[in-house]
Amino acid sequence: MKFGSSFCTLNVGGRRFSCSAELMKRLPLSRLSRLHRCVSESELLELCDDYDRDRNEFFFDRHSEAFSFIMLYVQHGKLRFVPHMCELSFYNEMLYWGLESSDLQPCCQRRLDDRMSDCFPQSRWLERMRRTFEEPTSSLAAQILASVSVLFVVISMVMLCASTLPDWKTTETLDQHRIIEAVCIGWFTAECIVRFLVSRDKCEFVRRPLNIIDLLAITPYYISVTVTILTGENSQLQRAGVTLRVLRIMRIFWVIKLARHFMGLQTLGLTLRRCYREMVMLLVFICVAMAIFSALAQLLEHGLDLETGNQDYASIPAACWWVIISMTTVGYGDMYPVTVAGRVLGGLCVVSGIVLLALPITFIYHSFVQCYHELKVRSARCTHSLSADFMN
Repeated sequence: MKFGSSFCTLNVGGRRFSCSAELMKRLPLSRLSRLHRCVSESELLELCDDYDRDRNEFFFDRHSEAFSFIMLYVQHGKLRFVPHMCELSFYNEMLYWGLESSDLQPCCQRRLDDRMSDCFPQSRWLERMRRTFEEPTSSLAAQILASVSVLFVVISMVMLCASTLPDWKTTETLDQHRIIEAVCIGWFTAECIVRFLVSRDKCEFVRRPLNIIDLLAITPYYISVTVTILTGENSQLQRAGVTLRVLRIMRIFWVIKLARHFMGLQTLGLTLRRCYREMVMLLVFICVAMAIFSALAQLLEHGLDLETGNQDYASIPAACWWVIISMTTVGYGDMYPVTVAGRVLGGLCVVSGIVLLALPITFIYHSFVQCYHELKVRSARCTHSLSADFMN
């Protein structure tokens, strides 16, 4: 997105707001932050109703007074309802701008819950169930449920690792492992089904990355059990079933379920999603450097003397491995240049790798700090609300 200066104009319902670029980036999950990261006009028009390039002005057909309260929240960190405005209408404005009920002050959260329960008798129960399974800090029950889920993840990971040990290949141990594995899978399956039933948007639930990972972690178990039943425990297909072994090892995805309960993993995932352009830029840097240095290394170490040259550099693809471990300063020592020119090239390769890898780090670091700050604030609000509910 192009900014004529460090400020832009937001025209919300006919009312203009001056907003700085730094302010727009303050909440990484909000519509304003997404607007700031746009790089084309087509992306801009997906987030706003219209855009004036000459005046750098964005138009939104939304409630202006509600947005003024949201802007105060972005600036000062406290979000309350607009006086004399329906709580559900204000909540609808919050969802549009990328905020959640946890962003509200505790007193306003209770007002919203009461209002939703008055208008939709069943919605309050479903919302509490959803928050219990989706937000580990939303209530005492949610914390207990999250602790049990983490326990099952740890147990399943330990059993998966232990099952590859030679001493665990006995019949008795395998039977115990199957029982524990079945219990863990049963818990994960029940948890996934309940979360799907109480979700607000079933299509959005299916598209979420963590839910896709849950499905990828659970499905291999049922596939392997089905194949075992159909082919027999000791059949030739079972013994030579490479596909089944691949499916079993896919259960390692269970460890990613910990991202639901640990802010650090959530921050990492959110940062990678927000910085995908910087990651692509880093990948392009590495690929260009790898193409140049691998071609030169193959020429200097092998191409100039095909008979007595360094056979580790017999081809450019083989030299690419040396370039990667050199640029990342790993240096396994399995292959290295022996000529003077090759060693000079190796030094240049290492220095270039350090510089190229450091270039996008600043952008990624700032995004990580912003994501962590927002997730920490949301977690603190949920914890504060939990304490207030417990005292009441």
